[in-house]
Amino acid sequence: MVATKSWLTGVPLRGSYAAAVAMALLALCPFIVLSTASLLLRQPVERDLGGGRFGTQLAGGLSNAFYAFGAVAAADLIQRVPGRRLFLSCELAFVAGSLLAALAPGIEVFIAGRVLQGAATGMLLVAALPPLVTNHGVEKLPLTAAFVNLGLFGMVTLGPLIGGVAAGFDAWRALYLGIAGFGAIGLLMGALTFERSTAPSPRIGFDYSAIPVAACATILPFLGVAWLGRGSFTSPGFLVPLLLGTAALGTLLVRQYRKPRALMPLKLLAHTLPVTGVSIAMVAGAGFTTLVELAVIYLLEVDHRTPAATGELLATQIAGVVVAAWLFKSMLTTRWLPVLAFTGTGVVVAGGALLLWLQPSSSTPVVAVASVLLGFGAGAGVTPGLFMAGLSVPSTRLGPTFALVELLRAEAAFLVGPVLVHIAMTSTDLSQGIHLAIWIMLLIVAAGGVASLALLLTGGARPQAPDLPSWLSGDSPAYHSPAPPPPSATTRQTPGPPPRPPVDGCSRA
Repeated sequence: MVATKSWLTGVPLRGSYAAAVAMALLALCPFIVLSTASLLLRQPVERDLGGGRFGTQLAGGLSNAFYAFGAVAAADLIQRVPGRRLFLSCELAFVAGSLLAALAPGIEVFIAGRVLQGAATGMLLVAALPPLVTNHGVEKLPLTAAFVNLGLFGMVTLGPLIGGVAAGFDAWRALYLGIAGFGAIGLLMGALTFERSTAPSPRIGFDYSAIPVAACATILPFLGVAWLGRGSFTSPGFLVPLLLGTAALGTLLVRQYRKPRALMPLKLLAHTLPVTGVSIAMVAGAGFTTLVELAVIYLLEVDHRTPAATGELLATQIAGVVVAAWLFKSMLTTRWLPVLAFTGTGVVVAGGALLLWLQPSSSTPVVAVASVLLGFGAGAGVTPGLFMAGLSVPSTRLGPTFALVELLRAEAAFLVGPVLVHIAMTSTDLSQGIHLAIWIMLLIVAAGGVASLALLLTGGARPQAPDLPSWLSGDSPAYHSPAPPPPSATTRQTPGPPPRPPVDGCSRA
């Protein structure tokens, strides 16, 4: 009877777990592949479309900016717009953006296509991922988490190989056409799978206190770092948008913390475990992204390898991500998830430290082993950190929580990288400049990991297994942790669960 009704309502795959996994991965993976594949496509894109290094940096920067902004915008729209309608509209926009990029006659149209891809995927993150996580019961949750890990970081690690092959065959347009094809399949899967529903709060108005400020907090800083393609650290084109965007981000976070009916549950996340998880996701993600980009530049510019050979060498990351996904699946229901997150951050540092041994005579074994470590570190660090935050709020707030974490992670990962790449590229000796940038990145990740560990230890959060049944019911968080101590605190706080947050703390759900 259920199957008959699903066909009659035009959703024949409604309730299918396999179809829901495929729908979510098809929504997110194409853009995620491009985030690293594009590192190896810069030269052919510059040659065919013009715009120079600044044009390709602007395309990448704005696509990442609109990805982060799209997630925040979707957290607002999903309250008023039915999830199915939002998903299908965003998937259609992604296909349109991919076709624009593939068929672009010049760099301006290419940038527009990349922006549309980023905004659509950011919205799809909020529209597709939370239902996959919350709608299939406790028994499916560890497997879902493993799929999410493979989808997010498995595709990131696959990107250099795909980009290298496309560059080697001078087929970057064909790659974008293929990406459009996968988007079209995702659109079809969404039409067949995504259940029809009404918007949870259709009368909620546009959030003027969050959305315009979030646009400034994402677009301006990425415009600033893209300007480094034609300027320097002292250029007004770099400093002014970066400072204004950073101020906008601070304003957004303060407003969201103070607002009783906040779009993003910042106050619910102001506890030891979620703050620790967000911090780990930020530093591990920034470290992984930057170190991979520096390795690509070294292999292409110093070692003079072809894009295809570079992509093949970096493909060993995939093995590390697969191992991390398996461990993540095994540890999600235990009290050891924070341990896995810290281990991943440490392994990112180890992979980066190995890259310090880069020399033309030893680049093959060094990059091959370092890539395995970086892939494992990303999969074991970032996704567990994301779930540490998501499990610390009621499941009804998972979408806005993912939006907040992805906003902060994108700001860290895609702003630090271009700055360090600029330091490397403007050095008199490129090899020494790359090694200097690696050192700086290692110090940032190590300092962030130590600070996160100190927060966890001084905050008094006990190791605990998540209460997943209560979390999936939407009534309470899966983790209960004390608020982190103020900076001046000298005494250890007494561990124990805080009182349940007031209803208006999650009233936008």
